[in-house]
Amino acid sequence: MAMASPAGGTRPRSARPRAQRALAVPDPRSAMPGVIWHPSPNHGPRRDGLQPELVVLHFTGMADTGAALERLCDPAAEVSAHYLISGSGQVWHLVQESRRAWHAGAGGWQGRGDVNSRSVGIELCNPGDRPFAAPQMHALEALLRSVMARWNIRAKGVIGHSDMAPERKFDPGPRFDWCRLARQQLAIWPDPQAGQAPAPPLVQSLDRIGYPPAPAPDRLRAFRARFRPAAAHSGRDEDAQDRAIAANVAVL
Repeated sequence: MAMASPAGGTRPRSARPRAQRALAVPDPRSAMPGVIWHPSPNHGPRRDGLQPELVVLHFTGMADTGAALERLCDPAAEVSAHYLISGSGQVWHLVQESRRAWHAGAGGWQGRGDVNSRSVGIELCNPGDRPFAAPQMHALEALLRSVMARWNIRAKGVIGHSDMAPERKFDPGPRFDWCRLARQQLAIWPDPQAGQAPAPPLVQSLDRIGYPPAPAPDRLRAFRARFRPAAAHSGRDEDAQDRAIAANVAVL
């Protein structure tokens, strides 16, 4: 979330869609033991017949789960997600997966916009300045397995908010353990041996991975936060290792 943009991403404020009446029951296909159904009114129909092909991971930017839950269910806030996971691993189901939650905002991935209509959004309660708790990661892994199987989403379809909106978003940030997810085929991670051969220009690889147009420093920051977190705050210009890692990720 991290103060997510309004639901439509690029529409003017005067054209806000109305929050929908909260659906009374969750989609039975997405039922998981221990998950609390807590409906948010902030959703609408998926557009143009689109179905989920991505999962977008966020941090809330808030330390308090109750405050995050309240915001995601506040019609005035115009933000939501399909799921919220607390640091203790409790999962709240806020919007049916068949509906378009308002979590992604403006941006794109692999040359296509309206990420809200083609994704499931998962918020992780974390202010962004600390690692993600083990119980939270365990719960996320179980939820990802369920969502990915239900919608036939591949590991490369699990992305971060900053991946699809590098010019304006930073979550889930360099403290998020993407490598852990990749070991379980729940995300992708570069080959540790990447960098043994000459690599193409970074911009070419980032385009191929799916990063949308944005200023080069923003794309580099988002790429490093995801695939080279140790260099995320270095402030250095791109280097040969960035190019090698990006070239490897581009062919996964």
